[in-house]
Amino acid sequence: MAQTKSGRPSAGRKLALKTGQRLEKTRHWLIGQAARAALVTLRRLPADKALAFADRTARRVGPLTGRHRVAVENLRLAYPEKSKPEIEEIARGMWGHMARLAAEYIFLDELFDFDANQPEKRGRIEVEGAETFLRIAAEQRPHIIFTAHLGNFEMLPVAAASLGLDVTALFRAPNNPYIADYVFSTRRVTMGDLLASRAGVSFALSRILDEGGNIGVLVDQRFRGGEETTFFGRRCQTNPLLAKLAKYHECDVYPARCIRLPGNRYRLQIEDRLDLPRTESGTVDVNATSQLLNDVVERWVREYPEQWMWFHKRWAIAKRPRRRKLS
Repeated sequence: MAQTKSGRPSAGRKLALKTGQRLEKTRHWLIGQAARAALVTLRRLPADKALAFADRTARRVGPLTGRHRVAVENLRLAYPEKSKPEIEEIARGMWGHMARLAAEYIFLDELFDFDANQPEKRGRIEVEGAETFLRIAAEQRPHIIFTAHLGNFEMLPVAAASLGLDVTALFRAPNNPYIADYVFSTRRVTMGDLLASRAGVSFALSRILDEGGNIGVLVDQRFRGGEETTFFGRRCQTNPLLAKLAKYHECDVYPARCIRLPGNRYRLQIEDRLDLPRTESGTVDVNATSQLLNDVVERWVREYPEQWMWFHKRWAIAKRPRRRKLS
């Protein structure tokens, strides 16, 4: 970086930085407008036709992107026994799934037809473990419910709310601020309380649990400098937040997931409470619990591999910065 004698960036460097920021903002705006236009166009179609169109288009376009190579490589390493055509089929299915997930935002009010007063009524949504949701809602204590980027995971807090369980969902906003604003406004309408993942969020979550509230967390993303764990037998870094919150608050932890079914139907499942690993002193073992979360998610992904985001660089290991030696 060009600097003046005082160590500050030169005027030319400042101009270059401002120009770069403006170009990046313009790029985000263009992409955001294109995404909104695509969603508006899809909204003019009936839900089933719109979802099918998004799926078909993404299966063609997805393989043309650089992220497709990342997905194929991750799949190859996760499933060494599968042939190249099998890997390619899963990857294309993943792109179709991701496109459906995006399109489902605009049809969520139409797609979510579960009636808590008539849980046996057959519709697009079926809930396995409704009695568990009801029991948790009645308990006067905090809970953590975790999930992964599988199926339409956005429907889980909607289902919980319909059964009387208030959950504050932690989410990571898209990098594009224009898309992030749209996603956040859409989520707020249907999903209740939301908390963006940013600096200091652990204190906000802890406060909710202190007050006897419930939180929902996604646990399948890479976390720079996180706990050293494995996923599909490969080393990765896992966010220790959930494990640390469970350790500090001694609250129950429940796995929940969404499974995409044929015919634009969805199965929402909440499983039994996890028996968290403990240290010799009896406290929650943070590293072992982080590994347990990975094991649960891996089990889910192995059942429906095309419904997980293989293009994510889950296994990238961030190098820890070297400490400078004191002279």
